[in-house]
Amino acid sequence: MSRYQDTARRVITQEAQALGALADSLDDGFDAAVTKIIDTTGRVIVTGIGKSGHIARKIAATLASTGTPAQFVHPAEASHGDLGMITKHDAVLAISNSGEAPELANLIAYTRRFGIPLIGMTSRPNSALAKQSDIVLALPKFPEACGTGVVPTSSTTMTLALGDALGVALMEHRSFTAEHFREFHPGGKLGAQLSLVSDLMHTDDALPLVSPRTPMADTLLEITKKDFGVAGIVNEHGTLTGIITDGDLRRNMAGLLDLTAADVMTSDPTTIRADALAEEAVKIMDSHKITCLFVTDTDKPIGLIKIHDCLRVGLG
Repeated sequence: MSRYQDTARRVITQEAQALGALADSLDDGFDAAVTKIIDTTGRVIVTGIGKSGHIARKIAATLASTGTPAQFVHPAEASHGDLGMITKHDAVLAISNSGEAPELANLIAYTRRFGIPLIGMTSRPNSALAKQSDIVLALPKFPEACGTGVVPTSSTTMTLALGDALGVALMEHRSFTAEHFREFHPGGKLGAQLSLVSDLMHTDDALPLVSPRTPMADTLLEITKKDFGVAGIVNEHGTLTGIITDGDLRRNMAGLLDLTAADVMTSDPTTIRADALAEEAVKIMDSHKITCLFVTDTDKPIGLIKIHDCLRVGLG
């Protein structure tokens, strides 16, 4: 083991122990904070300076993306006009490990003046922040993992974890699902993973559909025109009864133009629902070694999704 790895393991172990101490220290203040945020009709204003400010930004982002309207306000900028971003309908979550950050003074005073709920997150229960707060989220006293006791390490890890705990508790209260998260996070890899089949499928006149009695000459024209490499076979009731793929064409090459779509098709094709995740469509196409799927509703084709559509948004 190298000296650097030894240091890394020591830091990680110590921060893990700090998280254990945090879990053991939770009290009714956490319940009160969750309840206060649930009752808030406006936003949660998250604030902090220095390393606490960086953590505050992340907590605000986590809350906002999981169904709790939230915004980070820089305490120094708040003293120069940004206090106007905070309304009587909001709640403020102020973060300071020492609880004595002077940059928070004006913002704290503003909450007291206008009766805005103040939740203080700090490791010092007798600090100015704790004394002014309506609710205190107390971090346990635990040594920083830097070895000198001055670099925020264990304290910032606990602060971030406590913010995550708030976010998840609020998610569970609101029955917040992956589908809700997708609405707030349509971009990036995560957004792609939460895309629905209905977001990517081709519909209406783009669908290559023929009847069972359609001559193969006309079926080939439909396949070529729609450019999906397949054709769906629908009966007189509009039900998808089969599919013609490149493999079906090769297997029936002899006398192909003398046949109808019903003679060539593969019956009971694999399909998918429009409300399924696109990730599920990729899994199905991979397992069946196919490149597209018809999307059906009560066995009637309403769309078609290709593997290339999924790859385009980062799936696969």
